[in-house]
Amino acid sequence: MEILTMYTQLCCIWRKWRIQRLIFSSAVVTFRYYGGWAAPNIFFLGFAGVIKFGNIRIGGLSGIYNARHYNLGHYERPPYNENDIRSIYHVREYDVYKLMQVEEPIDIFLSHDWPVGITDYGNWKELVRFKPFFEKEIEERTLGSKAAADLLDKLKPPYWFSAHLHCKFAALVQHGEDGPVTKFLALDKCLPGRKFLQVVEIESKPGPYEIQYDEEWLAITKNFNCIFPLTRRLVHLGNLQVNLQDYRQWVRDKIKTRGAKPFDFTRTLPIYDPSCPGSNGSIPGHQRNPQTESLLKFLELPYVLDSTSESNVLMHLISADANEVALNDENEDAEIEDVDEMEELAEVGVVDAGNDQ
Repeated sequence: MEILTMYTQLCCIWRKWRIQRLIFSSAVVTFRYYGGWAAPNIFFLGFAGVIKFGNIRIGGLSGIYNARHYNLGHYERPPYNENDIRSIYHVREYDVYKLMQVEEPIDIFLSHDWPVGITDYGNWKELVRFKPFFEKEIEERTLGSKAAADLLDKLKPPYWFSAHLHCKFAALVQHGEDGPVTKFLALDKCLPGRKFLQVVEIESKPGPYEIQYDEEWLAITKNFNCIFPLTRRLVHLGNLQVNLQDYRQWVRDKIKTRGAKPFDFTRTLPIYDPSCPGSNGSIPGHQRNPQTESLLKFLELPYVLDSTSESNVLMHLISADANEVALNDENEDAEIEDVDEMEELAEVGVVDAGNDQ
């Protein structure tokens, strides 16, 4: 997990394992790339995903936008170096492209990043009053994610909720003169005296309120898994021909047989035990997650997330050519991408919170 060195102590958080909660890390979410239960009652949408809760459709995009990595594949492999633990949660074009294929209405969309330009539709002056170092980014239209903005324009969901900037901000986006309206909301940090909670009522039909796989999204997943980019090569997706009808029918038939309920949560990593320090080392390599394996088996897809699978070995061989992007990772350590990190460093005098870095 990418955090400041001063905070790399577990202290008492490991005890949350004892009450069926999870310490999140880059590895944990990578092993659930396609989504799944991160812990009992905590469902991860995946790096990109769509699910149904009752008759409500929820879509989501994980990570933050970074232009250096946006057009690359998911090349990071455990054990991660200091650069990988940053880049692994950067949004990739491949995942955005899959979400752009969604045609059926989305009721709620979740993203970590704000869509760039969302401040045009709310009280940005009030926002800048509390977060003055946002003003330059708002003026330069760099506050937020262009990828998220493209998805907002394409999907036009009634509700869009974001995180990342740790401040409350609401906006109403009118899509065209007579088009639908998106209600955008971001909330503050979960601390005393902060605006971190708001109840939103969303109409839905009566029925079992449980998470289910989404037929259209499973069809998109099956269609695009054959081009899953796993290297540093630039990904070119513009000329792909997309025809999901056959995949939709295939998925529909599979769901009729098995049902749409996600595969059950299974604990795959040992609980931290401070009395046995020798057993609490870092994860040495990719640990296959039973939920991911079960989903891929259900979709009759190969497992390509680890470096031992035949398909991934082939991808590594293909990547060794002139199209592979050589990243200057030495400069990457200097990037400050998280607002919390910026503010915390400012408190100890490392950076000026009024500047970009």
